[in-house]
Parts: sequence; structure tokens; C-alpha cells
Amino acid sequence: TLFRSEQALQLSLKYHFVTPLTSMVVTKPEDDEKDEPLIVDKPKEDGSYSDTQHSNPQRIGYSYRQQSIPQNIGYSDIQKSIGQNIGYSDPIPQFIVYHDAGQNTPTYSADYDPHFIIHVPEKNDSLCFNIDEEPGVVLNLVKDPLSGIAVNGQLIGDKKSSSGEKLSNSTYFGKIGISHKLMDLKIEVTPQKIIVRNGKRMTVFSWLETISMTQGSLTLMINKKKNMMLSTGDGAAFVIVLHQVWKKHPLHQDFLGFYTVDSHKFSEKSHGLLGQFFHGIDFEVSDIHPSSNPQKPDATMFVKNHKLTVTRGWQKDYQNDPKIGVIVPCWFVHFNGTGLIDGVHTDYIVPSLFSSV
Repeated sequence: TLFRSEQALQLSLKYHFVTPLTSMVVTKPEDDEKDEPLIVDKPKEDGSYSDTQHSNPQRIGYSYRQQSIPQNIGYSDIQKSIGQNIGYSDPIPQFIVYHDAGQNTPTYSADYDPHFIIHVPEKNDSLCFNIDEEPGVVLNLVKDPLSGIAVNGQLIGDKKSSSGEKLSNSTYFGKIGISHKLMDLKIEVTPQKIIVRNGKRMTVFSWLETISMTQGSLTLMINKKKNMMLSTGDGAAFVIVLHQVWKKHPLHQDFLGFYTVDSHKFSEKSHGLLGQFFHGIDFEVSDIHPSSNPQKPDATMFVKNHKLTVTRGWQKDYQNDPKIGVIVPCWFVHFNGTGLIDGVHTDYIVPSLFSSV
């Protein structure tokens, strides 16, 4: 095993992955890290978030502010329709999407309970959907039979009461399994540790240390108690975010978020809840009109020969800021992504964490 800080630095810069190696290029220094567990910013019942300061937009590519009439929540047709047809009087979020010329590949992510975000640069916009399933279920996120790469995530639920009563229906990713058949590689990530199996060799890493490791074309970087990045050197790079909560929290427990930050060399046969979007998705939005929530208008979307009713909303991207994240505006597709994803969501349930492609 070789530790090459230069190669790790180049990957950090390429994928905008903030590590101690790249702290010198971050425009806004991170707060001093404390050893106590961080409490993640949970969404309220209505899907909104507390009014907190968000990340520097130059780091992630998004900014957030408030004003009385929205002037840009995606692209011009939407902004005109909402501004003219919906009478906002209270301050509402305004979202501005910035594009980084150095970032050629969009991000595809699954985080929280779990929210899926599909960035669509051609539309200067994003699509999002949730998957509602039971704890213990394993979902296929990415699979590519040609490259031999597969990514699966196992769901966990919130804690139960002392009597065993279920207190919440929310689920999160408690384990992420990444396998690379051609490299004979399996990586299991949990909120407690990272296990790397390469052939018969097994190495265990802790979230309590910062590590950069390179072995052949494989590079693994761990940011203490924050996130990790894995690059296989063949056009595949992933970021896994660690979300920690107070250990004595009566309801929540630690969980993970998954982000694909480089997918440009995945084959056309790529699939999975995220992988099916690696080579683009076309959609059209029309008939934007008020909904029961004045801050979240409904619209008609035409996608994959389906006509859907979608809702304008927002999710959060935590890949570089696990504590607060940044707001991402998106069109929300209801009913487990029905009409947007191929088939139905149960088609993506697999037997185990390392089910092959």
C-alpha cells in the first residue's frame, strides 16, 4: 500500500473534495472541528429547513437568500410563470444555480430518508424523488455490467421506544456496499468504520482519522468524522458522507449519504436508481400553477413518455458540508419516483449489500 499525497491532492482538486490537503484553496475556512458529535440539520414536517447560514456558494455551486418575489428558481420560463401567476407576499427562498467550468460531470446523490437528487445541467435544474421502504431493505443505486461496478445501500430506521414501539417511519442508509468485479474489490461503509477487501486482503479504517491511501488505480480519502471519497481511476468517483447525531438522541441514529461525482466513463448499460441517469435525462415542464403550499407550485412534467404532476421544492446537498449542506432546488416526482425511474422502485431491491451486477 502506497500513500501518495500528490495524487490525492490532484483528485481532491478535480472533484472539489475538500480535505486538509486542499484547505489552502477553499475561499472560506471551515470552522474549527470539535470532537463532540455533530447534530445534523433535520427537515421540518413541511419539508422546510431552519433558517441557518449555508455554505460558501463558491465551494459547492449554490447560493441561498430571501426576497418577496422569486426571480430565479431554475430557469427563465419557470421564473416568469411563478412571478406572474402566483401572488407571493411572504419572503420565500430564491435559488441561483451556478455552473463550474471545471466540473464537467453532474452529481447524482441519495441522502437522508432517502432523498434522491439528479442534476440535469442541460436544463440548469434538478429532479428529485424519495424512496419509501422498510429498514433492512437493500437498494441498488448503481450497476454497470461492463465495468463491473455496483453500489448498493441498506436502509436503517429510527430508534424504537423502550417498549419496542416504532416512533417514526423514516429510513436512512446505514450501510453502503461498493464492489468492483474487475479489481476484485469490495468496500463496506458504515457509520462506524470502512472495510476494504481486495482479494483475500482486508483493511479496516476508522472515521476517527484522516487518511489518504493509494493502491494501484484505487484512491481512498477519509476526512475525519465528515466524509470519504473513493476513486477507481477509470471514470468512477464516489463521496460518502457521515451524518452523526447525539449518541443519546431518543429517536435518530447515525447514517450515510451517497454521491456520485464522476460517472463519465460508465457504459450505456449503467442502471440502478442513480445509474440510469448517468447518460442524461430529457424532460419538459409546463402549466406551473399554485398548490396547497404557496411556496411549492405544482406543474406538469413530460418525461420518458409519461405525463406527471410534479412539485417545485428543494433538497440539501451535504457532500462537502455534512453539518449544514446547501440548498438544491428541484422538481419533486411523487410516489417513489414513479414515471421518472424505469419500472417501479421495488425492481431495485436486491438480496444483499454486495449483490453483483
